[in-house]
Parts: sequence; structure tokens; C-alpha cells
Amino acid sequence: MEYDVAIIGGGPAGYSAAESLMKAGKSVVLFEKENMGGVCLNEGCIPTKTLLFSAKLLEGAKLNSKYGIVTPEVSFDFSKIMGRKSKVVRKLVLGIKAKLKSPLIEIVNGEATICTPHLITCDEQAYPCKSLLLCMGSSTAIPPIDGLDQVDYWTHKEALSTKEVPASLLVMGGGVIGMELAAFYNAMGTAITVVEMLPEIVTGMDAELSALLRETYSKKGIKFLLSTKVTSVKSVGESVEITCQNEAGVHTLVADKLLVSTGRRANHSASGLLSLPLERTDKDHLVVDKHMETSIKGVYACGDITGQSMLAHTATREADVAVHAILGIPDEMSYTTIPAVVYTHPEFSAVGATEDYLLQNNIPYRCVKIPMSFSGRFVVENEGANGVCKLLIGEDTVLLGAHLLGGPSSELISIAAMVIEQQMTLSDWKRMVFPHPSVSEIFKEAINTIN
Repeated sequence: MEYDVAIIGGGPAGYSAAESLMKAGKSVVLFEKENMGGVCLNEGCIPTKTLLFSAKLLEGAKLNSKYGIVTPEVSFDFSKIMGRKSKVVRKLVLGIKAKLKSPLIEIVNGEATICTPHLITCDEQAYPCKSLLLCMGSSTAIPPIDGLDQVDYWTHKEALSTKEVPASLLVMGGGVIGMELAAFYNAMGTAITVVEMLPEIVTGMDAELSALLRETYSKKGIKFLLSTKVTSVKSVGESVEITCQNEAGVHTLVADKLLVSTGRRANHSASGLLSLPLERTDKDHLVVDKHMETSIKGVYACGDITGQSMLAHTATREADVAVHAILGIPDEMSYTTIPAVVYTHPEFSAVGATEDYLLQNNIPYRCVKIPMSFSGRFVVENEGANGVCKLLIGEDTVLLGAHLLGGPSSELISIAAMVIEQQMTLSDWKRMVFPHPSVSEIFKEAINTIN
């Protein structure tokens, strides 16, 4: 049997593409060598956010008295927190499998071998196909640091599956993954030190709000070493010791555990992929056009393997575009309005351009910045807390970027994304009606400050 499409990788891009193709009446063979749902569902987005929700509840419970609620001394059961995380993952994996249960979809559990762009094999079985969709995702990038390969360090995977809370944790890398896991273990009572080579945490998002997020977690007890390079790692008894260097000199730090969260690298593990004459970037990502087609006709790539935006929701949208190309439906991929969220407490969300980008590219803009406390609903639900809503407005009064620090910014940022996508002016936005009281009114409050 010749399949219409062969998909390698069962993560967000792969399984969403399979479902869309199935609904369009196309036959699909989907290869997944590990667990359906990919890293995002099994050891990334979903388990991390499940743990962070428990941490949020725990931190909130400790502040109950501020809301007039009297409770006994607050504690937590770490095994139940981890058990619930596993339960949530299992439930969602089963949901994906149920959606893909169709005569048009064959799921093959095993590692695919690419013989040609139109022939895939697995366990000595041949699977001819008309089109090929590559969705192999990414894995933790391990830096070449002296001694690192000799110690028992954590990646995100071990941090999400441990059975005990470490008394102390060194986090190498202050990006999104590092900060989310630091936030969780900080709530669990672990002493945290974040070592970041760049001048600020979560680089790439709004620098001012990144600094405010860091200051918030400094008050919660997390220590930060910025512009600091780790030069060596070694085991000291049951602990891990790192040597690092910055302008102040050389430092030695010791902790129970070391978490390495220094970025992601594209997976090229599918046997035969490297032999295909696919055009690649200087960082070894696959080059694709606006339809997600690679340099080989009929071969498409989506998700982290393209290196464009290593986010699950980006991968899903890229899969939509690739499927539309296969089906002959006009569509193009755009990365202008991809929201980014750091699910710490407070949440940090953004979409569109940053001030740094606009300044570097000499793009005129107006910055509108107000406290989240301008929203009555935010004040009601965030006693003693604050946050920031920052909007970047172009000369034509079109929104260029939106940056929010404070809950529930992850649920609000899509509003700004749609405004940017639809090129709405401030006049258009002012005609939108927001429910009262809601935190979403913060956008209305911000634009009302503009003369």
C-alpha cells in the first residue's frame, strides 16, 4: 500500500498533521519511536505546567490569610504532586490516540529509516509514500563543559520525574525551561542558584520585564549569577560542584543537583535523514519555504527541526501550513504573531516585536506602559502583587508588540496576537468590548492612556 503521507514524529506537529490529513480523506502512516505526544506532552510542556500549577496553589495557600482565609499550616505531598503529573500525561496521551484511531491512519511504534523521499522502512517493513513530513523535534543541548559528562546531572526529563525534592539545585541556563523548573523547585523549598551566561534571564523577551521577573524571584530566594560562564563540573561526594567565571572572578558552587537547561538541538536521529541532500542552516536546522517544504520537492518539515520557533503551538501551526500545501490549499507560514509564555508565577507573556528589536531596526514606536493594578479584577485576585502591561505602538497606530508580566497573561496574550495579525488600529481596538471586571480590561486601560 502506498500512503498519501508518511509522518516521522508523533509530537504536536506530527499528530495534528495526521488528524488533519485523516479528516481530508488522506491515508497516513505515522512513525513514533517513543511516546505519542512527543517531548511536549510526555516530558515538557504539559508535565511542567502540571507541576507549576501545584506550586501556584501551594504559594497561594501560604498567602490565604491575606484574603481572610484561615487554614492550618500548609504542607505538600511531593509523591502526590508527581503522581498527578503522570496521571494528566497518561490521560492526554490516550486522548491523542483516540483522535487518531482511524482506518486512514497507521501508527508504527519504532524508528523509521528514510530510504528515499518516497520510501520509509521500519523493522524490515516497507512503507511507500507520496509525500513525507519530518517532525522529529529536538532534545536537550548539552554544552561541552569540562567534567560534565562525568557527573550525574539533570536535564528537564530527570527534573520532572524525580521522587525526592533536592535541598539545593544549581540551574545552568536562565531561559524558559530553566526558569520554570527553578520556579517549581523554589516553591518546593529547594535552595536555587541560576547561572546564566547572558546578561539577563529569558533573553529574547522584553528586557525590562525579564529583569522584573528576576527581581521577583530574587525576593523569593533564588540567587542569580548573570554574565557568568560555567568552566568545569565535578562530583564532590553526593553533591555536584561547578566552577564558573564572571567579571568578579572565579566562583565555586556546590549543590545536591545540577540542572542543565542550556537550550535545545534539532533531532536528526531518523536513519537515512542525513543522507538526503536537504538544505540546512549554519545551525544544522532544515531550511523550509513559506509552505514548510524543504529543498526536496514533496518533503516537508515542521516543528523544532526547522529551528524557527521551538514552541509546540508553532509546530502545530506549521503542520497546518504543510498539510494545506499537500492538499493544495493556499496558506503561508508567518512567525510575526507567535505568542511566547514563561509559566512562572507571575506569568510572563509576549507577542510581536520587542523594544530592542524596534530600536535595532530603527522602527519608530510609542511605548505605553501601565501597572496591571489598573485592572480591578487583577487587584481582587492578586493581593499585594503587581505586574506590567507594555504595548508598543507604531506610527500608524497599529500594535507592534505586547508584553505582560502578571497572571493570567498566558490567557490574555492571544488577544494582542489577533490585534497584531489583523493589523487593527487603536481606533479599531477601542471599539472592542471587554467584560467587566476582567484582567483583559488592562488592554483597554492601556490604550485609553494614549492621547
